Amino acid sequence: MRVRFSAAPGAWDEWAAPLRDACPEMELAQEGDPASFDAIIYAPGGDIADFSPYVNARLVQSLWAGVERIVGNATLTQPLARMVDPGLAAGMAEYCTGWTLRAHLEMDRYAQDGVWRNGQVPPLAAERPVTILGMGELGRAVARHLTAIGFPVTGFSRSGAPVERVTVTDDLDLALARAQVLISLLPDTPGTRSLLDASRLARLPRGAWIVNPGRGTVLDDAALLAALDAGHLGHAVLDVFRTEPLPPDHPFWAHPNVTVTPHIAADTRAATAAPVAAANLRAAMEGRTVEHLVHRSRGY
Repeated sequence: MRVRFSAAPGAWDEWAAPLRDACPEMELAQEGDPASFDAIIYAPGGDIADFSPYVNARLVQSLWAGVERIVGNATLTQPLARMVDPGLAAGMAEYCTGWTLRAHLEMDRYAQDGVWRNGQVPPLAAERPVTILGMGELGRAVARHLTAIGFPVTGFSRSGAPVERVTVTDDLDLALARAQVLISLLPDTPGTRSLLDASRLARLPRGAWIVNPGRGTVLDDAALLAALDAGHLGHAVLDVFRTEPLPPDHPFWAHPNVTVTPHIAADTRAATAAPVAAANLRAAMEGRTVEHLVHRSRGY
């Protein structure tokens, strides 16, 4: 099979060898006659804006989990698969577990200032409810880590599909009301933008933490700052933002109850993602079911 690679400058050096190792029958190229390609491997920053000349491409395989930058492209009529990378899922689960434990153990309370605070003992994990917004591959990976520690986990999912050891609901208000720690892993879609506005943030228990490594567009920035300033929310750990890099003068940087991390919660790793792409390419060529196809109407 002949596959066109289109991604940001520098990505070729990272991806070409792992992709060829995972799929040795593939001829991978960065340029050529569009009609000669059987599939496209794509990531934002690539040079393909018009997919219509790729008339023989049976699949566009994204290297990113998020597809909001491509799914609305009117020229993209080929099947589109998002990347579900086990390495990315592991990284996301570790990030969310680490910050949930920081919130749960109230680590920031123990300032190294000579004050003996032995009367301030945190509850056990079983007494600290966590809600995860979005129960896809990443949400389930995070839930497995947290339930193994003992946290009671509620998962918000439009589908309501069951997840082992998780209370799954399609009632957002109920999910928010239970969350002493709220983790947002929702995609960026028209239905999720500014979903966590002032009215929904008010439904969280007083003192709740928010951990957002999903998409920055889900949070209403001004509403979040207001809820923190009012003392309704305890802390926000933010890894994704409406504008990235986050501008140096953005109030998140200076707020005492906001922790900014620079979009490092999880990343697609070529070594673990290349076999996923290879399996999908083979399936498309052989007429079998391709995993993780994007539903265009949902946007993910």
